[in-house]
Amino acid sequence: MLGLFRKKTPDQSATGEAAAEKVANAPAPAAAAPVAEPAAPSRGGWRQRLSGSALGVGLRALFSTRPPLDEDLLENLETALLTADVGVPATSALIEELRTEMRARRYRDSDDLMADLKARLRALLAPVARPLQVEPARAPFAILVVGVNGVGKTTTIGKLARRLSGEGHAVVLAAGDTFRAAAVAQLETWGQRTGVQVFSQGQGADSASVIFDALKAAQARGAGVLVADTAGRLHTQAGLMDELSKVRRVMAKAGTGAPHEVLQVIDGSTGQNAVNQVRQFREAAQVTGLVVTKLDGTAKGGVVFALAREFGLPIRFIGLGEGADDLQPFDPDAFVDGLLPDDGAR
Repeated sequence: MLGLFRKKTPDQSATGEAAAEKVANAPAPAAAAPVAEPAAPSRGGWRQRLSGSALGVGLRALFSTRPPLDEDLLENLETALLTADVGVPATSALIEELRTEMRARRYRDSDDLMADLKARLRALLAPVARPLQVEPARAPFAILVVGVNGVGKTTTIGKLARRLSGEGHAVVLAAGDTFRAAAVAQLETWGQRTGVQVFSQGQGADSASVIFDALKAAQARGAGVLVADTAGRLHTQAGLMDELSKVRRVMAKAGTGAPHEVLQVIDGSTGQNAVNQVRQFREAAQVTGLVVTKLDGTAKGGVVFALAREFGLPIRFIGLGEGADDLQPFDPDAFVDGLLPDDGAR
């Protein structure tokens, strides 16, 4: 059953046993999962979600006529990759590798080149396909979620809570986005949907205090996972970025090793701007993993490859739609196959 922790005003002095006493009467987190674990979409399901991306559309159009193996093909391929936000470093490396193979006459036709391209794209993503591992020995395993405005942080947290609950974890959510009353209400709604507890102090409270008290509450009540929301901020806002560093420092005072994971949510439709976002947030919040959302529909998709090459950060999940089950662990094979369907589908 849902337990909702709410305090009227922030109290930054709460530490140790005092914080635990404040939640002594709060209901304990459920020991069993309230919802079934979401099923991963089939390989065909990924293709259906991703095939409308700019990268998929562009490459299918380029290869649909079985073009001849020549420099024009490579130039057109380079344009398609750059247009889809694969980025200059990754695109240049891929094109040079393909050119070397083509000149060595290792391709019989453009289908062979396409097959090699797919293999190289999978290889580029394989090192970053590292799923989130919740470590019960470090309970409450604290996940701090960060990102710019509008990327879908709060929705991602709700979907993540559903997934973790389905895996059998007792989850507590911390409404650390205290700048927007709507964000607090939205997280509470997700708590009701998923049957997980939400710790909230309302709009205007100190975010670090909210998250610290939620962490102590989760610790006192034996929760397995704490997922903390934060206010969206532009990566160019130095003052707000400094606040993320403060949140990390305050969480560390709980003595649990928190945060154990810092997930940055990226909007897959923002292109190369996402690379700049990760660069800034990684420095301020020490990001340990990425969630790339909004990849369904016409999102360019190529930014995933740019992020993999630039940072090598684990891509924990991708968002394939608006549904509660559309947050899926990142699968590089399914992702590449979804963007670039089999030859028979072209």
